[in-house]
This record gives sequence, C-alpha cells and structure tokens, in this order.
Amino acid sequence: MSAPLLLPYQVRWNQDLAPLKVHEKSRRIGLSYGTAADAVLHASRAAGGGNVYYISYDKEMTAGFVADCAVWSRAANVAGQTIGESVLQRDDGNDIHSFRIDYPSGKVIQTFSSNPRNLRSKGRPGDLLVIDEAAFVDDLEEILRAAMAMTMWGGRLAVISTHNGIDNPFNQLVIDVRSGRYGKQATVHRTPLDLALREGLYKRICSVSHQTWSPLAEAQWLAGLWHLYRNNKDEELYCIPAMGGGTYFPRALIEAAMAPAATSAPLLRFSGDARFNLLPKDARRREMADWLGEAVAPHLATLDPARRHAIGMDFARKGDMTCIVVLELGETLRRTWVAVIEMHNVPYDQQDQVLEAIEQGTPKLGQEAIDSTGNGDSIAEAAEDRRGSRVLRVKFSEATYRERMPKYKAGIEDRTTVLIRHDDVLEDHRAIKLLRGVPRPPDGNTDKQGERHGDSAVAGMLADLAADEDRGPVQIVTGGRRAASALLRGY
Repeated sequence: MSAPLLLPYQVRWNQDLAPLKVHEKSRRIGLSYGTAADAVLHASRAAGGGNVYYISYDKEMTAGFVADCAVWSRAANVAGQTIGESVLQRDDGNDIHSFRIDYPSGKVIQTFSSNPRNLRSKGRPGDLLVIDEAAFVDDLEEILRAAMAMTMWGGRLAVISTHNGIDNPFNQLVIDVRSGRYGKQATVHRTPLDLALREGLYKRICSVSHQTWSPLAEAQWLAGLWHLYRNNKDEELYCIPAMGGGTYFPRALIEAAMAPAATSAPLLRFSGDARFNLLPKDARRREMADWLGEAVAPHLATLDPARRHAIGMDFARKGDMTCIVVLELGETLRRTWVAVIEMHNVPYDQQDQVLEAIEQGTPKLGQEAIDSTGNGDSIAEAAEDRRGSRVLRVKFSEATYRERMPKYKAGIEDRTTVLIRHDDVLEDHRAIKLLRGVPRPPDGNTDKQGERHGDSAVAGMLADLAADEDRGPVQIVTGGRRAASALLRGY
C-alpha cells in the first residue's frame, strides 16, 4: 500500500474551507508544497473552484510555489503545466515578476508582489488568496485590510507563516482569530516541528531523498536542525513568537553582509582552561605571548598599512566571550572586519596583554571603543592610560543600544559594513532581540554551551562607534622596531 501523498497536517489544512484560515508553523515542513496541491485542484475544477492568487515576500518563493503547482498539475493529469512569467516595472525602477498558470476551467493560479493594490477587484466567489510567510511580507496590515474584502463575495483567505516576533502583525492576526474577533468561521492551525515529526515529516524526507529512516537517524537530523537554529529554535521551529519583536538581524541580511569564504578574515580564539588560569602570572604571560606570536601577529602583519583602522571590544571574564573586532576603513568608507580575536575564561592581565598587542600590531589605529561596564572598566582604564583620548570607555545602558545598534544595522543593510564569515558571528547577530523596543542581547547566554552572549555583534557595534569617532591615526612612540616586536611577544 503506497503512502499518502500528503501528511496529516497538510490534509487538515487543505480540507479547511473557512473564509479565513491562519497557519502558524515550523520552518520547512512542506506546508507551501501541500497548499500548491490544493491550489491545483481548486483552479482546475470545472465546476466550482476558482482562481488562486499567491503572495509572498520574494521572487524565489513565488517561483517555487508555481513550480510546485506545475508538478501537481502533471501528477493530477490536468492541463495547465505551462508557467507564464511577466515582468513589470515599479515606479522606483525595480522589477516585479508575476507568474501564472492557466487551466481549461478558465481559472488561473497567479502570483503577485506584496502590494495591497494588486488585490483590488479580486475576490469573485470561489477565489482563494494565499499569503505565504506573511510575517515577512512588507505592509502586512494593509495587505490583510485589502484581502479581507475578498471574503465578502465568497472568496477565501489562507495566511501561512513562521513567526517573526510577538509584535508582528501576523502574530496579532493569530491572537485576533483565536480570540474570536473574526467570528467562528475563522480558524487557526498550528504545526510545530514536534507535531510534524510525529505525523511523518522526517520519514517523508527520507523517502524523497532515498535515505533509510530510523529513530537514530531522525534524532541526529533533529539535533542538526537544533544546532542550525540554536538561538531561535523556539520561534523558527516551535511556533513561539520571540518577545519584543523577534530577531533584530534577519539571517539573510547577516549572511549577505559576510565576506566570501575565500577572502574572509579568520576568527582567532584563545580559551583559558584550569591549568592555564592556575599558572603564575609570568608563566601565563609567556604562554599568551607564544599564542600571540603564532596566531595573532602574523595575521595583523597582513593588514593594509595604508588604511586606517578602529577597534571594538566586548569584555567578559568567565561566562561569555571577550570579543575584539578590528575594523578597516576603506577608501569608499566601507568598514570591513579584518580581524576578530576572542578569549574565553582568560584573566584580566592576559586580556590586557592581548589588547595591547593588537593595538601595537594594527596599522594606523585610530579610536577604540571598549566595554567598560562592570569589570571591563579595568581593561578600558589600562588602554586609556596607554592611548589617552583614543580610547572610548563605553558603559552599556538601554540608551547605548537604542542609539548605536540601529546605526550599526544601517551599515549592514547598506552593505557598507562587511563581516567575517563564521557561524558564531551569524548566531551572535541573530541573538540580538528587540526588548521593550530596544535592540540588545537578551539576559543570559545565547548559545547552548553557555559561552556566548551576542558577543561579536556587540563588539562590531563598538567598532562601528569607534569608526564614527575616528580622528585619524596616532603615532605611538616606542623604543624602535625591536621594542615594538618585543611588546608583541610579551616581553
């Protein structure tokens, strides 16, 4: 006996004929694919049925949905397998791609951009509008306002999405439907990852990808997924909207701002274990000097001596990472991360030793902004003794994050800030949340190991602040080349 084409949660969704139905879901559970099957049956039906209109937040999703519709059309042996594409130009010069499949029934499946004006005059009896990943489309409230009119003449509205914060209009729609604001004919479906797995999701993945299913294989697959979404798995996988507006930096935004792997600067990390921390101070200093000479100094020597640089440092002693970001200020004002040095569980003296070595090894170093909240102030004070007004001692407050994090994000959005390509950097930025309207790291650690707290994102913000305050390089006078080299070695 062959397996059903759709999983139970897909079937329940397609069988729901409510004028307004909403589905809060985990990522990548095949709900759009199952909806495409329903769309084909609805548009190809000679009697009854209607047009199907589809909206999502980017071209790739809309093209993928129509391609799935073509596959289901072939599977159902109905005409309408040819996809038509038209390209229109908006007032701002950007292209709008619209895809369409026509059926002998006289009905169509057609995609639109997320512009509320596209929905005017739509909504004949039987028509169906699908809004996919609704929490991420532009101006969802206006789209919903226009879409609700479709239900007046017998049309239906299906809204699907992963959550994107508790204050997002999609979450508000879920709350309103559950509270009865839209009457008894509006429904909410909820499919978190654990329910999807119980109803056969991973078994279906194995079947499609020609793998052998087993409980162990499913557990390993789930562990990998948890790692991928480790800072946001409640929202991304289990339908729990994040407090305060969700993730401040979308994954796609951070990935797009990262340097290509071939040209990305490395992340250099030193972890102080119990043995290291119990060494006498001089022995610790020698061991740290060895690491600086082997790992840090050779990389700093590759930095462009013609370009100005800035530093941001987020301090931690035991629980989190101390992260130091070295920023290059390019000719076109692009700010590129050219070195990232991290320390975990490293004594104050050695943290200051590392910072001083970086100061000495970074060419044309201008400002540096150092976290001086709490115990970090001792490091900032030592740096200020060395470099005077070139050191900004930053005590974190909500006002600090409120003012600086949006400026930092603007540089990432404008592609004038280039990050290193590293998974921890991605997850640190994804850990920044809107809390009481302020973008900042949440309380407590943001990774399963309990070693991170959005550290590189905060250090990047501080480096950006230092770059804004840059007044040009200052020449530090030492005892000559030999003395500078000796300082880098820790002698």
